[in-house]
Amino acid sequence: MSVEENKEIQYSETQIKIALFAKAMAHPARVFILERLSGMNKCCTSGEMIGDIPIARSTLSQHLKELKFAGLIQGEIEGPFIKYCINKENWELAKAMCHDLFETH
Repeated sequence: MSVEENKEIQYSETQIKIALFAKAMAHPARVFILERLSGMNKCCTSGEMIGDIPIARSTLSQHLKELKFAGLIQGEIEGPFIKYCINKENWELAKAMCHDLFETH
């Protein structure tokens, strides 16, 4: 076994969280969704978003799922619909972590 194979890297909680946020934002459709939601003062359904983005409804649903998993958006069930909006706490955390990363390195 080589020295490289024997090394265990311990990533910090911050590194893991930044990677999770970055992975969630690693598709232009997700960036579009985040821009749309961050510019709104209200939540909206996927049905309200689908007319603005040229992707299938099922694809939009998958992108929303990824953003929600990363904690960048949240969904509230309202009747038969889910209303999505920015998770303000994690949005601010992502901005601060990315700012710190780019400022210090």
